[in-house]
Amino acid sequence: MKCSVYIATSVDGFIAKKDGSVDWLHQVGCLDAEMGEHADMGFAAYMASIDCMIMGRKCMQSIADMHLTPEQWPYGNTRIVVLSNTLTTFPDNMKGRIELYSGDLQQLLTQLESAGHKHAYIDGGMTIQAFINLKLINEMTITRAPVLLGEGIPLFAKTAKEVTLHNTQAIAFANGFIQEKYSVSYYSNYSK
Repeated sequence: MKCSVYIATSVDGFIAKKDGSVDWLHQVGCLDAEMGEHADMGFAAYMASIDCMIMGRKCMQSIADMHLTPEQWPYGNTRIVVLSNTLTTFPDNMKGRIELYSGDLQQLLTQLESAGHKHAYIDGGMTIQAFINLKLINEMTITRAPVLLGEGIPLFAKTAKEVTLHNTQAIAFANGFIQEKYSVSYYSNYSK
């Protein structure tokens, strides 16, 4: 099963402030830039390529805290699995939108694949890190916002092994954001 990442960070690599807030994402860059065909920076096309989503508990809570209306809900009818070893219930505004899972990630992917899913969107810092350390991420799209936060929750922590990124593509958007796309390899192509 293909697993990919689509996420935004500050230029210094943070996905959220220390308190988990991501409000800064909508307050930086050239807010009145004419984005044309890139208005959503490729999010709709990415969502059309996936058929399920796996996110961490903190990521789900951040989304729940936004109190999105049905019209604002960005994930359509996509099956969303939230990873948590502690939750037994979820916020009222997430009912009918998510399911909880606790257990082995390989087994989860096997279950999703058996249900006919082929491409999972992996979201949330700790979840992305866990999938990388299990060598399960195939592609990453990282959109860098033109801001240095100085501190916060990093996208990447310590990886279990070296990870090589290749087939690099980048696009600079009119609003000052830069999007990088990578294929992921867990075997080094060079020696130190």
